[in-house]
Amino acid sequence: MENTTGLRENKKLRTRRHLAATALELFLERGFDAVSVADVAAAAEVSKPTLFRYFPSKEDLVLDRFADHQDEAARIVRDRPAGQSPVRAVHAHFLAALAERDPITGLCDHPNVLAFERLLYSTASLESRLAHYTAREVELLAAVFEAESVPSLASRLAALHLVTVRQELGRENWRRIDAGRSADEAYPDAVADADLAFGMLAGGFERELPIPGA
Repeated sequence: MENTTGLRENKKLRTRRHLAATALELFLERGFDAVSVADVAAAAEVSKPTLFRYFPSKEDLVLDRFADHQDEAARIVRDRPAGQSPVRAVHAHFLAALAERDPITGLCDHPNVLAFERLLYSTASLESRLAHYTAREVELLAAVFEAESVPSLASRLAALHLVTVRQELGRENWRRIDAGRSADEAYPDAVADADLAFGMLAGGFERELPIPGA
């Protein structure tokens, strides 16, 4: 029974990845607004109802990869070493991701990543839908703070600050790459910006907020 369940889940995952890859290829080739859900379903050789079982909206076909990162900030804070503050934990993780040129930091000049980000930042409906993923990221991180006995409002504010800083740093790095700089050329400025942004948080709300483990 377990093997059957595992095979079924693997098939669902393969189908999901196939749908997302097919959609992205069409969107990059023709433009997001010029491709319909029916076009994607036809290209992937599935029905529209099947497609919607995997992705509730056309935008989610593009943004599904962000779902893998929704709990990232929460995991970083929850699993941080004893005595390390949440800000320093997220800061250290972001610096490590910059060094690896992780696409989530915006500091990645791989052609496929550039094409994806140009699509994302040039399509209003995608940016709007991205707010759904951001809200979930904030919710998950706030829950970690609340589990550490931080008051609800303070937890939400702290989570919102940390998530927003990560996102804005990513956008700024993307702007550098989009302007023609290589990831290696932009790296020193990206590190300086991260140090500035997280330093502002460490010197601001974290100094006033009694977060356990800090």
